[in-house]
Amino acid sequence: MMLSTLSSGAQTLTGFPPPPIRGIDLPGPFFIAFYTLVIMIGIVMAVVVATRLWKSRGGQSDDVFSAMLWAVLIGIVGARIYHVVSSPDAYFGPDGDLTRIPQLWLGGLSIIGAVMAGSFAVWFFCRKNGIKFGAFADAIVPGVILAQAIGRWGNWFNQELFGRATDLPWGLRIDTDQQHQGLTGSLPAYAADGGLFHPTFLYESLWNLLGFVALILLFKRFQFRQGLIAWTYVAYYALGRFWIESMRIDEVNKSTQYPLRDLLGLDWRLNQIVAFVIFVVAMAILVWLFIKRPQTEAEIAEHAEIYSPDSPHRTGDMALAGSAGGEADAENAADRAPDESPGTGPRSEN
Repeated sequence: MMLSTLSSGAQTLTGFPPPPIRGIDLPGPFFIAFYTLVIMIGIVMAVVVATRLWKSRGGQSDDVFSAMLWAVLIGIVGARIYHVVSSPDAYFGPDGDLTRIPQLWLGGLSIIGAVMAGSFAVWFFCRKNGIKFGAFADAIVPGVILAQAIGRWGNWFNQELFGRATDLPWGLRIDTDQQHQGLTGSLPAYAADGGLFHPTFLYESLWNLLGFVALILLFKRFQFRQGLIAWTYVAYYALGRFWIESMRIDEVNKSTQYPLRDLLGLDWRLNQIVAFVIFVVAMAILVWLFIKRPQTEAEIAEHAEIYSPDSPHRTGDMALAGSAGGEADAENAADRAPDESPGTGPRSEN
């Protein structure tokens, strides 16, 4: 997208342009929000990428589609719950409005909550269908981070989740004539004077695109222990989210509602604290996975299987069963040979 210029008095600023519109008005009360549209495009791309990667490891394409249905539905619920809990003033505060809770098209879906809830849904699906969760997670996380990169553009259309003021040439301009869900109060006057903000949605989108490329290369070039790529994604995303959160100014006081901030003595947003904890946990698990990597031939062979031993899709067990069945048939044929071969039946005495 071309950067545009904005004249403010005698000063000319180059800035990342605001969105021309937030969505498309349809006849009647219907409205297609671009926020929702880009999220749906991200989900479709995640399914496409995950299906190709899972099939490349011997998986069934139906696994991804079925799991994603659960992950998307429960993930959206988790994303909304996390947002409402972490930003309660907009819904439960003195000027809060409970009717806004189900209005997802106005913004307010936490990626952290979506990943947490979606991961639980996928884990449950894998347990129920005889799929090794680590192997399945490795195949879907590249698509997930790609979906996150695409979905972040929904924040641009809603003019939300931007960073602090900046004079950088790619600073984000805000269109005060449009409804926005970002910082309230001083924003209109500041933006009217040609103020620019850090486009944190763009930073996170680019960070996620870089992560997508890295995860794809790791998945295709190496055969890591199952789950290692998935936890690499968790650590990578948490690291990026931490520094991006440090630049944001929307709901700057949201973390003061929690005693954890005062207890730690850190001037961090709530999402920074959560991202830091997730990063530490992910790094610890990565070290543990590396230490406990398969050593013996039997462990390596079992580790290569993506389905549980009781799954009908287990290729290794099916091959063993076929081999054992062939040996059993051969033994039965050998036992029957003396009595059933031509000319060797019981002789009658005359």
